[in-house]
Amino acid sequence: MRTRLPLLWLALHRRRRMLTAVLVGMVAFEALIVVVTNTIPPEQLFSSGTKGPPSAYRAFSGSSGEVSLASYPGLLGAGLVHPFWIALQLTAVGSLTAAAVAADVESGTIELVMVRPVTRARLLAERTGACLLASAGVTAAATLTVAVGVALSPEIHAEVGLGGVFAAGLMGFGFTLCMIGPALAVSAAGRTRSRVLGAVVTFGAVGFAVNFIALAWEPVAPLRFASPFHYYTPGDALARGAVLWPQLAVLVGVGTAGLLAAHVLLRHRDLAR
Repeated sequence: MRTRLPLLWLALHRRRRMLTAVLVGMVAFEALIVVVTNTIPPEQLFSSGTKGPPSAYRAFSGSSGEVSLASYPGLLGAGLVHPFWIALQLTAVGSLTAAAVAADVESGTIELVMVRPVTRARLLAERTGACLLASAGVTAAATLTVAVGVALSPEIHAEVGLGGVFAAGLMGFGFTLCMIGPALAVSAAGRTRSRVLGAVVTFGAVGFAVNFIALAWEPVAPLRFASPFHYYTPGDALARGAVLWPQLAVLVGVGTAGLLAAHVLLRHRDLAR
C-alpha cells in the first residue's frame, strides 16, 4: 500500500475486483454499440416508418432534441446514456461514496481511521479522490472504446468526429461528478451504506425516468430541468463535435455544491455510533 494518500489507494484497492469488472463490462458494452452502429445503418434500424423513432426517444440518444436516435450520433449517444451505462457508473459511484464515511460509521471503524490522526478534511479529500479516479477510469474506458470504433469506421467517422467523442466523454465525467457530490454529502451525513446507495439510485435512475417522462409528456415538460440528464447530452456533443459548456457547467456546479455540503456536514457531525 502506498504511503502517500493511503486512504485514497486503500479505497481503490478494496474495490479493485468490482472496478475491474465494471471497466471490462463498459468496454464490452460500448464495443457492442459500435459494432451494431457500424453493421446496421440507422435508417435501416428504424425503417418501419418514414417518421423515424418518436421524438421522446431523443432521451435515449442523449439529446435535448437536436439529434434523432436514427443517426450515427444518436446511436453512439445512446451507448453513452443507456441504462446499462448508467448502472455501471452508479455501481462505481455508489460503492465508493457509501464507503467514504457512512460505511465506517456503520461498522464502527471510523474511530480507527481517525486515530492516526487523520483530519476530517483529509479523510473526505482522499475518499473523494478515489471516487473521481474510479469514475474517470470508467468514463475513459467507454470514451476510448467509442473513439477507436469511430476511427476504424469511415462511414461513422464521416458524421462523427473524434473531437465529438471526447467532448461527450468530458460531459460524461461531468455527469459522474454531479452524482458523486450529492452522494458524498449523504455519506457524510448518514450512518448506513443503504442510505447512500438509495440516494445514488434516486439521483441516477429516477433522474433518467423524470427526464424521459418530461420529454414524452408536454404538460410536465419543465420537470426536465430537475434531472441531470437534461444537462448530460452526449448525443448533442457527438453531433456538434464540441462540449456543451453551459450544460457541463450545471453538472459540475451541482457536483461541486455537493462536495462543499459534504465537507460542511462532516465537519460538524458526531462520528461516534
